This record gives sequence, C-alpha cells and structure tokens, in this order.
Amino acid sequence: MSGLRVLKPGPQSLLQDGGRHGWQHLGVSPAGPLDLHAAAWANRLLDNPWGTPLLEVALGYLELESELDTWLALTGAQVAATLDGAPLPHWSRFPLRAGQRLKLGFARSGQRAYLAVAGGFQAPPLLGSVSTQLREGLGGGDGLGRPLRAGDLLSCQPANLTHAASVPWPYQPDYRAPAQLRVIGGGDATGFAADQLQAFFERSWQLSPQSDRMGARLLGEPLVAPTQQWSQGVGRGAIQVPPDGQPIILQADHQTMGGYPILGWLHPLDQARLAQCPAHHELRFCPVDLGEAQAELREFYRFFGR
Repeated sequence: MSGLRVLKPGPQSLLQDGGRHGWQHLGVSPAGPLDLHAAAWANRLLDNPWGTPLLEVALGYLELESELDTWLALTGAQVAATLDGAPLPHWSRFPLRAGQRLKLGFARSGQRAYLAVAGGFQAPPLLGSVSTQLREGLGGGDGLGRPLRAGDLLSCQPANLTHAASVPWPYQPDYRAPAQLRVIGGGDATGFAADQLQAFFERSWQLSPQSDRMGARLLGEPLVAPTQQWSQGVGRGAIQVPPDGQPIILQADHQTMGGYPILGWLHPLDQARLAQCPAHHELRFCPVDLGEAQAELREFYRFFGR
C-alpha cells in the first residue's frame, strides 16, 4: 500500500467522490463535493472519470509527502501551493515524485480547494461511495466519516503523464466578486405573499458564519413565510424559510426531510459559487427559468463526461 502521507491535515480535509446516491429514502444524504465545478475540473485535468475520489480541502493548511511518482491537479480556492518550497500554478496539473512535499497555505480567495490524483484516491466504498459524511459518520479513508488526520495514508497508484496542463482562464472563477445566484421557483413559492418573494430577490443577503456542509444560512431582513404543517422530502439546493425568516440553502450533507416552506431551489451550477463564499460575503439572487437551468446542467454534464 502506497500513496500520499498526511503530515498536516488542515482544518477540514475530506475525501469526496460523485456522492452517495439512492439512499435518501433511508435518511442518508448524498454528500460529495460542495463545488462541483472545481471538483470536475480537477478530475478532468488528469483524465479521471466523473466522480473519481479526490480531496476537498477547506481553507488550506494541508501538507502531504509522496511515497510514489504520480500527478496531481489543484483547483478551487486560491491557496498558496508549493512543492518542496517551489510555487505551483493553480487550476493546473503537475508531477509529484516520491519524497516530495506538497504544502497548501491559507485560502486567500474562496473557501475550498480540490486536490485530485491521477487514477483517484483509493478507499473502500460504503453504500456505493467513499464520500465523507461528517454528520452521519460515513465514508472517508476508514469508512468512519472523519476528516483527514496526521499520519493518514491517501492510497493511490503510480502514474506518469506526458506534460503539464491547466484550465483556460475564462473558466477560472473570481471568488472575490459579489455572488449573483440564480433561483428556480417552485415548492411552496405560491404560498408566500408576492411582496415577500419580491423582497427575497431585491434584498442583499450575507452568508452566516454558522453555515456548513449541511446548509448555507443567510443573514438579512427577515422574510415572512407561510405556515407549513407537514414535513416533506428535501434535496440539495432547496431554499427553506424557517420561522425566523432567515433562509437556509441546503447543501451536500443536507437532511432528507424538512418541515420549513421552500421558496425555490438554487441553480445546481450556482451551488459551486456558493460553496466558495466566506462568512459575511454579499449574496444576491435572481430568478431563472427551469428549462434554461436544465439545459445548462445537461451541457455541464456532457462536457465533464457524466
């Protein structure tokens, strides 16, 4: 067994793949990467299939030592990356030799970096996935659903690619820019007063520091939501409005049932932008047609080979 040895794990570094699908009827959320865009590019740079296991590194501060010769790709948050002290390009793939040390510094822009290896990191799947689900204790390298720890071994195979490659700059997001996020209407939207729906889209919101992989909580002037008297199945991207009027956007580790009224759903591709927003980042919302969102998502999946 060989691979990359964890010297410093960072605040929260998680093994993720395409997600644990088909189990929500039993209360198991899908997990998977919060930023599908950055994760998909990391795997594409290495010619890995969609959903190949990689690392989601929150805020940086990861340090690894290689025990083999392979290639890595780094995308997502702008972290200061070095290999044996030499700076590395971002949104690119690069070779890693046995004995070399990779260090990721603090995220200067964005919140989550994605580190992929040629052929993918290897771990035993649980319910068909290696994705780490912290709340339910599922997945990861040991199947217990925990973040990386110092001393862990990220198993992988040797690989040899012929040349470096990078993501074209138009496809590299600017995480410092204000986040304009698109919302698909539906759910309980007809139960909201017209002025409250209008207020949601006209107001500026901030991302709460209490946000996590389960839900992104918004801060702003409260909305008045209709009364909901029953629970229903919920999915990623649902925008719930609890009694305090501060919306919650469900993320990858969301619960599978919820009783708060749903205003709509965040565009699946804009969930990636939300995943890179720091606490108190300004968020604005605008409506998007369902057909337009579906067409964009199909194009995204075709490009990345899903």
